Amino acid sequence: MPGYLFVPMKFSKQLATAIKTNVSQALAEDLGAGDVTAGIICESAVAEATILARQPMVMSGQPWVSETFSQMAPEISIDWEYEDGNHINENTEICVIRGAARAILGAERTALNFLQLLSATATLTSQYVAAVAGTSAKVLDTRKTIPGLRQAQKYAVRCGGGDNHRLGLYDAILLKENHIMSAGGIAEAISEARRHEKNGSIEIEVESISEMRTALTANVDRILLDNFNIKELQEAVEINEREGIPPAALEASGGITLDNIRSIAKTGIDYISVGALTKNIKAIDLSMRFRFAKPDADLGSQ
Repeated sequence: MPGYLFVPMKFSKQLATAIKTNVSQALAEDLGAGDVTAGIICESAVAEATILARQPMVMSGQPWVSETFSQMAPEISIDWEYEDGNHINENTEICVIRGAARAILGAERTALNFLQLLSATATLTSQYVAAVAGTSAKVLDTRKTIPGLRQAQKYAVRCGGGDNHRLGLYDAILLKENHIMSAGGIAEAISEARRHEKNGSIEIEVESISEMRTALTANVDRILLDNFNIKELQEAVEINEREGIPPAALEASGGITLDNIRSIAKTGIDYISVGALTKNIKAIDLSMRFRFAKPDADLGSQ
């Protein structure tokens, strides 16, 4: 089944660097001075193993898994049966791994950790995306990510069919309550933001229809409607269409769940940001099993 995967080209080099860094740090954390348990395995032993999905999932994390085994032992080979973004059924083999048994065992937990975590984000994202199907709303992630895994989790959101909000504080302006208070008000915050960022878009968070109107008058690019109820969202959409010159993009945020996201999307909102995609996740159930392991065997003959 075709995947959703699309990673913006402008992030590709940054993502590649993040993958290598994520993996090297994770392996160092797990291996320390060396895998003492693997010492019972003959150094020349080779093995063939598979990774099995034990529940339905949307896959994400293939580059991290491949990098993990590559850093552990470059000669390890992986044959992937599926790609990131693919929907995978329960009890399905995802890939076949061949190489030194010690190295495969040493990389196992790190590789599975990445695949379980990122597939969890992709799978949950796909559920939110399915819930708004047929509306014009796009599902966005937030900066509520696991420290050190921002790039990885945002990649996983794209695998699940979602879209990325800003990657960090460095690539977009989002004026929130404390920024507004510090600047002296909504109009002042927007004015100061424009002085610093003449060509980039500006988004501002508001907590009431009155604040939304003020932001609209200041001709801001996007307005984040924080914890608005359905009636307030409908009113905001109507005001934006009637009074916005031009209308701003509208984003709903706060208290978004699978139970209410469709009702929110049907108000005509443009974006819905969901922190749960990257912070309220449960790892996908995966396992790795050896098909065989032999001392100094020829894997190519199997």
